[in-house]
Amino acid sequence: MIKTLGILRKKPVEAVLDPEKENKSGLVPTLGVLDLTALGVGAVIGTGIFVLTGVAAANYAGPGVIFSFILSGITAGLAALVYAELAAAIPSAGSAYTFAYVSLGEIVAWLVGWNLILEYMVAAGAVSIGWSSYLGDLLKSLGITLPAAYTSSPLDGGIMNVPAALIVLLITALIVTGTQHSATANKIIVAGKLAAIGLFIALGARHIDPANWQPVLPYGMAGVIHGAAIVFFAYIGFDAVATAAEEVKNPQRDLPRGIIWTLAVSTILYVVVAAILTGMVKYTELNTASPVATALLRAGIPWASAVVSVGALTGLTSVLLVSMYGQSRIFFAMARDDLLPPIFDWLHPRLRTPVWDSVIIGAIVALIGAFLPIGLVAEMANIGTLSAFIVVSLGAMILRRTNPGLQRPFRLPLMPLIPVLTIVLTAYLALNLPPLTWVRFVVWIAIGLIVYLTYGYRNSRTGNPSGMGYRGGHIPVQARKLYRSPRGK
Repeated sequence: MIKTLGILRKKPVEAVLDPEKENKSGLVPTLGVLDLTALGVGAVIGTGIFVLTGVAAANYAGPGVIFSFILSGITAGLAALVYAELAAAIPSAGSAYTFAYVSLGEIVAWLVGWNLILEYMVAAGAVSIGWSSYLGDLLKSLGITLPAAYTSSPLDGGIMNVPAALIVLLITALIVTGTQHSATANKIIVAGKLAAIGLFIALGARHIDPANWQPVLPYGMAGVIHGAAIVFFAYIGFDAVATAAEEVKNPQRDLPRGIIWTLAVSTILYVVVAAILTGMVKYTELNTASPVATALLRAGIPWASAVVSVGALTGLTSVLLVSMYGQSRIFFAMARDDLLPPIFDWLHPRLRTPVWDSVIIGAIVALIGAFLPIGLVAEMANIGTLSAFIVVSLGAMILRRTNPGLQRPFRLPLMPLIPVLTIVLTAYLALNLPPLTWVRFVVWIAIGLIVYLTYGYRNSRTGNPSGMGYRGGHIPVQARKLYRSPRGK
């Protein structure tokens, strides 16, 4: 029985696991472990490897950026193990949002879902701006110059960033057509991205000058830690694997594998690329938006630089695809609990995808990409993710006590040591973010609380199990059929 404990009311695990109680049939299970790994790698390998590596080396850690990636990778890896246990035990489209709902209560779940907007939608906006920049550089190398007024935001002196908006709209159309189409396209994109990275590793390894690695820690260990807080952006997105839970053919087996494989592949690639990059070029010369292409140009391999630029475009495309996909599934889960309006819960009867979720998200991300500068939108993504990791780790420990009999196909070892370490490392990285980021985060939380108290709290299905409470009254069966996702089959 659902307990109504005000803002602390929890959603019973049984309600999530029982498809009849949860009414969550409709999303089509088509994904396997390869799809999930490609989904995760598609989200993780992108901005970090093609942009942040050089910036973090030049401004924070020098060649020690290698250790920054290792530290961030360890933190993300510990969080991934926690996600693996919860995703296998509670395979729900809501990911961290649902995990918080069953363990810590509705208000915490709402704030997690609200903060994940920072991870997915805001980060997607930043990636779309980066995509536009790489496209401009690539076309410039071919003798084609795009008008600055239509490749920059108004705050950067332009009118609007047209390429950023267009790529978002194209990705939106792809997501709407169906999960399997998106997954197939993502696998092709990820393969191209990994091929470009492989080319850089093969060619770059031949042009390493060990003198460039000296001094290893020009900014000391403090620089390595600050660098880790910045490059943590590189690992954002692996939890998108968990958001696909209801579309996985064998979630109990494949979700943990997909999450762990994603982090293993991504961490190895980040460390190897960082080592080669700082060995090819002195770290002081890497403060550029395209450090990998710059290193190949300085090595006298311009054709490889062009190829890697194409790889960067595909890499950023896959990040954009997975970020927008993950956000649509979180909105779907929140609307299913009546914390968001029912339009976010509607599935297209033929495509079986949350169409309005994808369209609304696509429109917002396109506006972010078209009219805001990258510096303003990128800095908030890290703190939203770090806060979600802390909540999920707390939730895993609480569920071990409150639901000891819950079937856990993947059981987290060294409990509670791993969740505690995740919380400590995650909080430490968060404290190393710029103070202004924290100010904006507090403002974002305040806005989220206002939205929850004025809409979510009054309409929550958990607080109104009989269906009462939506806009103050009962929703007729006919209306629910119109606005809710197709149920049953």
